[in-house]
Amino acid sequence: MMSVRPPHHRRRTVRRLPAVLAGATAGLLVAGLAAAPAVADPRNPAPLGTVARTVGHARFVPGPCPRTADPVPALEGARCGSLTVPENRSRPKGRKITLGVAIVPAADTGARASDPIVWFAGGPGDDAVSEAQLAIDGGLNRDRDVIFMSQRGTYSADPELTCPNIDEFNARAVGLVYNAPSTGRLHVRATRACRDRLADRGVDLSAYNTTESAADYADLRRALGLRQWNVFGISYGTDLALTYLREHPKGIRSVGIDGVLPPSLAGASLTWSAARQGFDGLFEACAQQPACNSRYPNLSDTFERLVRELEARPVTTTVTVPDRPAPVEVVIDGGVLVNWLTSATHLAAGVPRSIDAIAHGDPQRIAEQWAGGKLSPQAVGRLAHGLAYGVFCSEWTPFESEADVIRAGRRAFPSFPRSVLANAPQLPFLHADCRAWDIPAAPRSIRDVTRSDVPALVTSAGFDAQTGASNGAYAARTLSRSTVVTVPYVAHVAFAESPCAQEITVSFFDTPDRPNTSCLADLRPPEFEIAP
Repeated sequence: MMSVRPPHHRRRTVRRLPAVLAGATAGLLVAGLAAAPAVADPRNPAPLGTVARTVGHARFVPGPCPRTADPVPALEGARCGSLTVPENRSRPKGRKITLGVAIVPAADTGARASDPIVWFAGGPGDDAVSEAQLAIDGGLNRDRDVIFMSQRGTYSADPELTCPNIDEFNARAVGLVYNAPSTGRLHVRATRACRDRLADRGVDLSAYNTTESAADYADLRRALGLRQWNVFGISYGTDLALTYLREHPKGIRSVGIDGVLPPSLAGASLTWSAARQGFDGLFEACAQQPACNSRYPNLSDTFERLVRELEARPVTTTVTVPDRPAPVEVVIDGGVLVNWLTSATHLAAGVPRSIDAIAHGDPQRIAEQWAGGKLSPQAVGRLAHGLAYGVFCSEWTPFESEADVIRAGRRAFPSFPRSVLANAPQLPFLHADCRAWDIPAAPRSIRDVTRSDVPALVTSAGFDAQTGASNGAYAARTLSRSTVVTVPYVAHVAFAESPCAQEITVSFFDTPDRPNTSCLADLRPPEFEIAP
């Protein structure tokens, strides 16, 4: 079921971004009447999350808060429980799975709105309950309860489909040539080993996907007795949010998406376009800052030259990593450099200096960041690879070929070697992994565009090299009451880095057709580090 654009909608665009982001979409797409006020279910006067309820084949039961990998102070005082649903809804009387639920009360209980916000985590495979601190630190619970439910398979769900062996391989792989066929074979071996372990536990791997997760949230809303709620998704959570809006539109007052991944475009090919946009945003910001441009001229050309040179002749260095007693050997080739920068835009101020250092024979800064991320204790046993591959291998790879990925890479980076282009950023050996994961393709309808007149906030970031800013403008074309914002000078998921993005998001849930975007005018680029 889909909502369609009303025939007499209005649209106006307000540009507020600096010249460095002139190519990105900014402004407001506003239409229609204000959203109807949310109404609490009069049959449920008890505090949200304190009543057990069965709806169809789903049941919510109050109980202890879900486990988290690290302490989450925001969960102190939360009301918690679990939602039990069928693992595979085509067999509703078959195996059941349990999803952890935590509800953080509104900070201002006197002004608490009756329509809460539900948080959709990214990944795929990140745990929503563990992200509660991010949401609360951003003020999302100012005057609304915020609901966190673990997506199926994630850390606080049962079963959890984490694959520590894959994380451990990724740590060892810092000493391997990134794009080498031998590395690919080891990568796929780790993927297959995890698949076999989960299948031996009786997990139906084909049931961990966006369609089933969207149905889980539809069940949760009804099981909590809510007539309306608001949705906020980040990264892959935007794909889930758009799918949920398309398939279960009832009861949704408004939708915020940040770091947009439209289901109709999602895949490895899209990541090349995102990398181009994020890299260019950062390089252009440096070029417009006289000190940075003078010290690091032609940064984009330097970076692309280094990718070619390092892919042909990788360099090996040794670094010391926290919590590791012995030095670690790190190989940096062209693929590593691309993947490092895809994440390093979060540390934008130091990027030009790091690129200049390796251009002059010093790979230490990049090697330390690359190895530190892979070898961190937070990198092991937390991501639900079982859900990630459930999404990748049923919803992405069946609808794009390996040749498509290379063509997309060549459009974005014509000078890159084929060995680099074959492995899209952060998705190495994806098609080979999916052949090993061996699950059926989703129906083609999973790639449908979402059309809706529910008020939507569509937020992108100027330095986002993982889901480019153009994705937001694309998704908004069929969301008739959308506000489109690009927050400059921050990386993937603006809400996580920008107080301005947080202000806009909170104001959106208060007035979904007219969020306050005035803070965009005051944003300035980072002061880039200048080496002696």
